[in-house]
Amino acid sequence: MKLPPTASMKSASMPVLLASLMVLSSLAGCIFDDSDSGSNGEVLAVFNYSPSSNIRTGDVIVFDGASSTPSNGLTYRWDFDADGSIDETGRTAEWQYDTAGMKTVELTVSDGTKSSSQTKDVTIADATAQPPAAEIAQYADDEDCSNEDIDESTHIVLWICEMDKSMTDRDISATTTVTLDATPSEAGDSSQYITEWNWDMDPETDKDNDGDAENDVDFSGETIDWSNVEPGEYEINLNILNSAGMTDSDSIKVFVNYAGQWSDFEMGGNNSNNAQTLDFDMTVFYDKDKGNTIRKAVGELTYPQQDDDCTSLPGSSNCRAKLDIYAFNEEDEEATNTSEKGLDQRTDGDCDEENNDCVHLTLSSYMFTDTESTYGDGDWVFQLRNEMVNDLQVESFVIRLHYR
Repeated sequence: MKLPPTASMKSASMPVLLASLMVLSSLAGCIFDDSDSGSNGEVLAVFNYSPSSNIRTGDVIVFDGASSTPSNGLTYRWDFDADGSIDETGRTAEWQYDTAGMKTVELTVSDGTKSSSQTKDVTIADATAQPPAAEIAQYADDEDCSNEDIDESTHIVLWICEMDKSMTDRDISATTTVTLDATPSEAGDSSQYITEWNWDMDPETDKDNDGDAENDVDFSGETIDWSNVEPGEYEINLNILNSAGMTDSDSIKVFVNYAGQWSDFEMGGNNSNNAQTLDFDMTVFYDKDKGNTIRKAVGELTYPQQDDDCTSLPGSSNCRAKLDIYAFNEEDEEATNTSEKGLDQRTDGDCDEENNDCVHLTLSSYMFTDTESTYGDGDWVFQLRNEMVNDLQVESFVIRLHYR
């Protein structure tokens, strides 16, 4: 339905007016050589409309063809009822519908020589229709991998705990399954019901190329299990549709943290001035654009100050153990290490200071940013290093990846 006098009107004189405008545009181009008109380039019709959802009968819809190319020198013709005739002209137009249903809108643009059209389907609901209310259920693990309570009421926070890792597996590759539940969502009113629950697992990427990065359908269903989720930070979108054709969306952050522990193993001694090393591999994510940013990665090493089976010459201090943690990025650049920490300072964490040394190496989020002065994310290594001649026992080594 066309709008009152403020909107342009269909009339018998329209073809004449359009023809006159096209002639004037052509003459202007000849006289002034308007190379900025873009008429020699591609002509492409592109339009958007607002509101873009939950439109009821009688609502005024603003259609905008400003994204069409070229940016000037075009004529715009709108067909709002799919009858092949022109309902409005101009770069922007307003329209409203007095009946509910799916309406097909077509914009045709022309530079006088070439033309292009785009069509979109617009859903119109009854005037009394109510939008639904999307809601994703929030939850968190009761405890982290150190049996500390988790206090969380906003996000989904989970821990992957591998506290009995084998020395034949010094790689962090564990994943988990995240349950996503939309049952708290409401349909709108008692006469309506939800017909679709669609989940977008990466709202930064427009996978279906429809111009909206937040409405892709990666999973469907009121409750889903998202499997093979690596440690990281994720944002999830839920889009629901009710029986009246109205929509709503909700989003939630999902944080998957990790802790892995290796216990009771031995580090070989330094032979021929070659320090003995053990590498522990991990993947770290820091993508600020996607919001997947690690807070910190921590290596926690605990070992006896003196190995039980160590022997040394009288007066020698060879049996005083000293092990260190080194960190390398995927370019094999050394980022930091604990070698400068004195023997009397190795009391990090909950340490039995009389018998053990405890040394932690913390990599802050800043170290994983992609700048010239930092080291970037990706595949990292925590390396344990023994510079001493004797074999040395390790009580435990723990790696924690904190995304929340």
